[in-house]
Amino acid sequence: MIDERLDIELLAGCAARRPDWHFVLIGPVVKIDPASLPTGANLHYLGSKRYELLPSYIAGWDVAILPFARNAATRFISPTKTPEYLAAGKPVVSTSIADVVRPYGEAGLVAIADTPDTFIASIAGALRRGPSGSVAAARFLDNQSWDATWQRVDDLLTWAPSTRDSSHHELLAADLSAGRSAAADRPADV
Repeated sequence: MIDERLDIELLAGCAARRPDWHFVLIGPVVKIDPASLPTGANLHYLGSKRYELLPSYIAGWDVAILPFARNAATRFISPTKTPEYLAAGKPVVSTSIADVVRPYGEAGLVAIADTPDTFIASIAGALRRGPSGSVAAARFLDNQSWDATWQRVDDLLTWAPSTRDSSHHELLAADLSAGRSAAADRPADV
């Protein structure tokens, strides 16, 4: 989706600095005036595509980019495009969106850059390296699946009650039988 989450100035700056590179953006233009988008012979807005066609588009890319603006619209986003691009074996360059920086940037799987110059330098570096990080990305993503996440949460929930001191349960039971809140007389230990 091309909307207020797109860093328009970054995209314009990158396109101007590298007229020999083509920047392809897929998704509908919403919540912004299409006339506000930068234009040029190397900027291509393809509009909406059916989800099952996206792998064919991605296969033709040299580098996947996430040129998100850093604003209220992106403060709490966690772009699912990041693991999708990594799973496709593409090098990824993104702006410093919190959920991309951590864990992907910190793991060295995604280059992080916020200015046209650093973004271009990061893309150039990714082009030189190629998809060399795809094995590391696959290993990392294997531990980030929904199944793995569910298992970690389930393990924590199973482990948590068994680690509590039995006196806590006795105090809680006494408070509840007396009709009081367990937190009324002492600080919470959660």
